[in-house]
Amino acid sequence: MTDNNEHGQKANKLINSSSPYLLQHAWNPVDWYPWGAEALEKAKKEDKPVLVSIGYSSCHWCHVMERESFENDSIAEIMNENFVCIKVDREERPDVDQIYMDAVQVMGLNGGWPLNVFLTPDQKPFYGGTYFPPAQWAKLLGSVSKAFNEQREEIEKSANDLTNALSTSEVIKYRLEETNEEFQVKNLDTMYSRLSEKFDPEYGGFNRAPKFPMPANWLFLLRYYHYSKNNTALEHLELTLDQIAMGGIFDQIGGGWARYSTDPEWLAPHFEKMLYDNGQLVSLYSEAYQVTQKKLYRDVVYKTIEWLEREMLDKSGGFYSALDADSEGEEGKFYVWNEQEVDELMGDRSALVKTYYDISAGGNWEGKNILRRTISDADFIKKNQLTQEELQQLVDNADNVLLTHRETRVRPGMDDKILSGWNGMMLKGLVDAYEAFDKKRFLTLARNNAEFLTSEMMDKGQFFRSYKNGEASIDAYLEDYAFVIDGLTALYQVSFEEKWIVKAWELTEYVIEHFYDAEEGLFFYTDDRSEKLIARKKEVFDNVIPASNSQMAINLHHLGVIFDHQDYRDKAASMVSKMVQLMRDEPGYLSNWAILYSYLATPTAEISIVGPDVAAVTQQFVKRFLPNKVVMGTTDGSDMPLMKGKSAMNGETTIYVCYNKTCKLPVTSVEKAYEQLK
Repeated sequence: MTDNNEHGQKANKLINSSSPYLLQHAWNPVDWYPWGAEALEKAKKEDKPVLVSIGYSSCHWCHVMERESFENDSIAEIMNENFVCIKVDREERPDVDQIYMDAVQVMGLNGGWPLNVFLTPDQKPFYGGTYFPPAQWAKLLGSVSKAFNEQREEIEKSANDLTNALSTSEVIKYRLEETNEEFQVKNLDTMYSRLSEKFDPEYGGFNRAPKFPMPANWLFLLRYYHYSKNNTALEHLELTLDQIAMGGIFDQIGGGWARYSTDPEWLAPHFEKMLYDNGQLVSLYSEAYQVTQKKLYRDVVYKTIEWLEREMLDKSGGFYSALDADSEGEEGKFYVWNEQEVDELMGDRSALVKTYYDISAGGNWEGKNILRRTISDADFIKKNQLTQEELQQLVDNADNVLLTHRETRVRPGMDDKILSGWNGMMLKGLVDAYEAFDKKRFLTLARNNAEFLTSEMMDKGQFFRSYKNGEASIDAYLEDYAFVIDGLTALYQVSFEEKWIVKAWELTEYVIEHFYDAEEGLFFYTDDRSEKLIARKKEVFDNVIPASNSQMAINLHHLGVIFDHQDYRDKAASMVSKMVQLMRDEPGYLSNWAILYSYLATPTAEISIVGPDVAAVTQQFVKRFLPNKVVMGTTDGSDMPLMKGKSAMNGETTIYVCYNKTCKLPVTSVEKAYEQLK
């Protein structure tokens, strides 16, 4: 399709893409190509440098650079004449993004998006950067083109050196050597101590801005508190979760979290909402509720799942990827309020609502108001002489009125591709929410999502990354397999439908066959059947999304216990032992590894529940926080290895608590089972 649009513009090669981000650029005057053989062969044939520009649909500065430079005819002319221009959606092609982000950082430059990297015709990077204002961008294009034509030998040498650096194994680069030391609880104290050095004692999180919610850090802290009973750890965790839940980073009336806060107070986000953040944060707040029973944590989980159903759910059962920060070309416009608007909508309740959500004439952000809460409900009730019921009625009414009005505004753009790994994280979040709150609709959403993932995003045992318009595409990455396996393993443990754990096992077997590096004992990020790039990377550091290797190691541990498969458990222990030294030094970027370390330093409880009321007993059982466990169940017998020989006593639903295949006496009371777990 190359028809002209209503403005007389001709489409470029992005017009047939499934990615909303690429489609946003389909009418640019730049002759964009998607990443693929056509563009790369053209570069070789014409002996031109390649410009790879990487971003994603909800990226604010990506939109700015598009408006300023990629829609500019004179700049587009320079790009078209001197380069083969490739647009990449980093969410669809994280493998490409990973390589060239590493390249820019090896060059000593700051990484970020949009990421713009210049390559030789054989895909080797030689220069790059992030956002450039238009005049600077035009000048840079000229300089790079001139250097490519006049200093080719130096550029080729530099590109070769850089590519060799990128190809260096992570095991060599970070000296990842397996240790023979035992996994010990006392080492968790060291990890906590290093983490705590960076805590922000006033607003929670870490003492820096911008502030990203880092769910794996706080999930580790929950586990650390469970083992250590260190109240300072719990106090900091609660401070952090309270501030994030009450801040502007949480959509107070609509639910769901924005990606990060630009300030230390969690007030002003870049307003994009990403599925991967929300999946992990639903897990985090559900677990934190099990520990603290705080109503605030329950409320944000419920609101977020309502948002998920209302705005992110495809009829297929899959969840969309993201919502933009911008609407009508303005960041946050959809979400912010002015005082007059609220006065008109809320009438005689306006004063209280404005106080509750920090709304004023001058605003709290660029003259507008981001809804946030500055005091707890308990303090608000006291200060305004209300009852809990009166406050709840006030807030429910205000949220309904404001949300209904907000729906009349021009909505932010939606990235409606469905990514398997991100759906795996949300699947896990829904299961964790079901465990904590026993809401059947959370389990229904989880089941429907799992059905979608295993039917529409798989073919002959192989997974796909992206789904759009009824079609799955792009070979899945380790991230996708790792998080879907995690979600399916969790779903089995609340539903006891064995098809989910069998599917998790089958996917794990595929990953071992096609991703595992037996020599180094870690997994590659890409499938050995997939397109070969200039480097095949291994992802080892946990960030906002945990490393695919750390998640895969956790999966191997859990499946190794459930299926009594020692090789899986050995692989998991070997993987984490390679990370121990780094974990002690920098636990903030290895916190998912630290979670697995905590499972290996303490015994994993094997809990089997058998009998007619297995679902009801399980739901009672999992309400309390017990992180290091696997749960198996059946009404009438199972061939699962650890379930064989276990039956209901006298027809009553019976709980078996075991450690390392050695069981305590079977009991029919949840309380007695908890006693055995202490």
